[in-house]
Amino acid sequence: MMKILSLAVIYILLLASCKNPVQQSAENPLQGVWKLITGTTIEKKDTLVTDYQKGKSFIKIIQGRHFAFLGHDLNKGQDSMAFFSSGGGTCTVKDSTYTEHLEYCNARDWENNDFHFIYKLNKDTLLITGIERIDSIGINRINIEKYIREKKD
Repeated sequence: MMKILSLAVIYILLLASCKNPVQQSAENPLQGVWKLITGTTIEKKDTLVTDYQKGKSFIKIIQGRHFAFLGHDLNKGQDSMAFFSSGGGTCTVKDSTYTEHLEYCNARDWENNDFHFIYKLNKDTLLITGIERIDSIGINRINIEKYIREKKD
């Protein structure tokens, strides 16, 4: 199963890197490849800010009605900062709302959940804010992510 997920992620990346890029559309202004700059989670009274420009890399690919994300540490998992995350599914954009239905995820307890975000798009910067809630595993937190659009070749 892990091989299938890895192959699917590689396939999505290959599609996203093709020289004939799909243009941003009025239907989905978020379409493209996004690099996560910072992620902030607020749970109860605890706030955690993660700088994805230091020791980590994370991208989100939005293509039509689908999305995928990939993240990992930059030390190839060789130290205490080892990190890997991947997933994907379907998404919708309506007005200022961006919704993800997570179908695949390396954290399997997160699969088959919907996450609703409010987004703000300013040129090549995307800010999404929403609540991640999964009662079955005790997740209930605010998630704020800041992305920049990857430049097209």
